[in-house]
Amino acid sequence: MAKTILIALGGNAIKQADEKGSSEEQFRNCWKTTNYISRIIENLEPEDRLVITHGNGPQVGNLMVQQKVAEDIVPAHPMDVVGAMTQGQIGYMLQQTLMNHLKKMGIKKSVCTILNQVLVDKNDPEFIGENASKPVGNFLTEEEAQELKKKYPEYIIKKVKPNGERCWRRTVPSPDPISNIEGAVINKLVEAGVIVIASGGGGIPVLEDEEGELVGIEAVIDKDLAGERLAEIIGADLFFILTDVEKAKLNYGKPEEKELGKVSYQQMKQYFKEGHFLVGSMGPKVKACLRFLENGGKKAIISSLDKVLEAYRGETGTIIEKEN
Repeated sequence: MAKTILIALGGNAIKQADEKGSSEEQFRNCWKTTNYISRIIENLEPEDRLVITHGNGPQVGNLMVQQKVAEDIVPAHPMDVVGAMTQGQIGYMLQQTLMNHLKKMGIKKSVCTILNQVLVDKNDPEFIGENASKPVGNFLTEEEAQELKKKYPEYIIKKVKPNGERCWRRTVPSPDPISNIEGAVINKLVEAGVIVIASGGGGIPVLEDEEGELVGIEAVIDKDLAGERLAEIIGADLFFILTDVEKAKLNYGKPEEKELGKVSYQQMKQYFKEGHFLVGSMGPKVKACLRFLENGGKKAIISSLDKVLEAYRGETGTIIEKEN
């Protein structure tokens, strides 16, 4: 039976935390990432379909820093335009490296990146006060975070990891995605058998104004939640979230920390309610998986990039399914 898979790539698939973010580094990471994805494609049947989405937090953060430094020389662009710029950048890198892998493997598949807008609500709580929750840019030490805040008082900077030396990042509004503007086009490409890279960085955030016209807004949509919306449009059976850990964990960073393997939808929903998953990291991933299953999806998997094939086979990862 034909199946449709949506893979959501984490930031580590494109830029490692200890890297500067040069084009050479990011191309190298994309080459490794698409090598793993090509192994999944190799195991698919001809009638199966695949869509890829990705994060862009580090790229958006770095580009905004570049703009800030050069603002007296060239005009800076708003966050929605920066999102579009990085969406094109990352899509290009993933598209090219995946095409090269498939060519070497003798697999004839078209790969296409879509510049993609996603609708959000101007009244979303993320736009209020200090609610902004989406980390962008590099991980910082507490000292670096304090220095950044002094230099740019308007920034919202939060601790996004419970422990470690670099656990602070700048955060920006991350409104809940409502719908995918280019969804119908994406669906047609998927139906035609094209491997589509879409909704990059959660999509370019846009609002509808009083006249019903689309306008960009300063925000970064969570790519996993936007990926779930995209999964609904394409009728995905499997929602795959790839991050930097092999499995989601209960009591993360505490002595009683525990990895989660196969878990039911109801049990995972209870863990989520109990607050086991941090807002700036695993929380949105689990929320997206639960929403996917609520909206008719069959299976959601959270795992690491290097274990993608094993997780696809059901041998590892946090695998969430509804009980029959």
